[in-house]
Amino acid sequence: MVVRLTTVSLAYGKKSVDVSIPDENFMMVAWPKEIPGCADPSLEIIRALKNPIGSPRISEIAKSGNSVAIVVDDATRPAPTHIMLPPLLKELHEAGIKRENITIIFATGTHRPVTKDEAVRLLGEEIARRYRWINHDCDADDLVYKGKTRFGTPVYVNRIYDDADIKILTGDITLHYYAGFGGGRKSILPGISGRETIQKNHSMLFHPSARAGLHEGNPISEDMTEAAKLAGADFIINVVLNSKKEIVKAFAGDLEAAFLEGIKLVRRMYIVRVPEPADITIASPGGHPFDINLYQAHKAIYFAEQATKRGGHIVVLAECPDGIGNKTFEEWMKKYCELPSAEALRRIEEALKSRFLLGAHKAYYITRTTVNYRLHMLSSLDKEQLRSVYRIDPIDDVQSLINMLIEENPDAKILVLPMGNETLPVPERE
Repeated sequence: MVVRLTTVSLAYGKKSVDVSIPDENFMMVAWPKEIPGCADPSLEIIRALKNPIGSPRISEIAKSGNSVAIVVDDATRPAPTHIMLPPLLKELHEAGIKRENITIIFATGTHRPVTKDEAVRLLGEEIARRYRWINHDCDADDLVYKGKTRFGTPVYVNRIYDDADIKILTGDITLHYYAGFGGGRKSILPGISGRETIQKNHSMLFHPSARAGLHEGNPISEDMTEAAKLAGADFIINVVLNSKKEIVKAFAGDLEAAFLEGIKLVRRMYIVRVPEPADITIASPGGHPFDINLYQAHKAIYFAEQATKRGGHIVVLAECPDGIGNKTFEEWMKKYCELPSAEALRRIEEALKSRFLLGAHKAYYITRTTVNYRLHMLSSLDKEQLRSVYRIDPIDDVQSLINMLIEENPDAKILVLPMGNETLPVPERE
């Protein structure tokens, strides 16, 4: 009997891996809705800057002699900063702002600093060389206190940002697994906030409304917005990208108004309906830089869960060349690794509710996944560490695993999630 196969190519680091699935088992590839990128991305940025949403143009806001802080994404994000900055800087200069009065701040949150080579890649060689750029330090001793949100979050932000006359946020708007959406206010919290601010905000992730694709009523997202208002933001320029990382549309203007317009497009593109929960979900975070480490690649695991039957298999392709990506995450997994999964999950949740610690929240999510699903991973991580510490089944060959799982369950329905870090699959029926 001839078995008809559907072959899907999945990004893995800077390469790809092909997986073939029998048609009788194949459910679908949950691609985001593909909208072509702009013919001229720079012109799209210029269009957005000239037609801001809910705000005057930046050239009307900025005045000669003003100091300007521009917040940009770090190396873990795909925002095309090198395309966004030149038109923005041109408009600032036309308003009389001098180059020496502009500081570019990498919104690292709790991530590692951006290296010089990364800065050149992210900003473009000329901007990296001619303009002052710095990394935010969430543990700096000169952070500025801006007050508390109604959620009780103390807001500490970068001093250079606070000192600037004009404050501008840049980035891309995406789905986020507990903040609802990335982009907009997220450039401030967590981007340029203090560790205490970030930890208090993220401690609300146990709330049932702290989930992907939900903005209104999501306490984490609303807290971020309040923090951004306390810190102040005069103007934002955000983009929505397609799966090829091309700019589909740019949104500029008011902190909230421009962001809300952007998330409408993200919902249309990245929330994908699937027929039913799958027995097996094969997910790639989307390749580099989404799978730069396990800490970042976890997002694909989270999104895969949303469309996988409880007790089903999640197969993740994530190279993780930078390793685990967070020391606290690693320490907490080691701390509880000898306990049964369910007991480890209970203890981690209790500990986090007692004293939330950023990084440890990933231990909660990964452990929760391994309690409810069978998790397999193709990666460059140490296999014994994956198995014994993270409770993840390390694999060398995705195709062999899929063949074996189909042998075990010939009726298995398989969903493929090629852009797992930013695609929310929603089953039509549970």
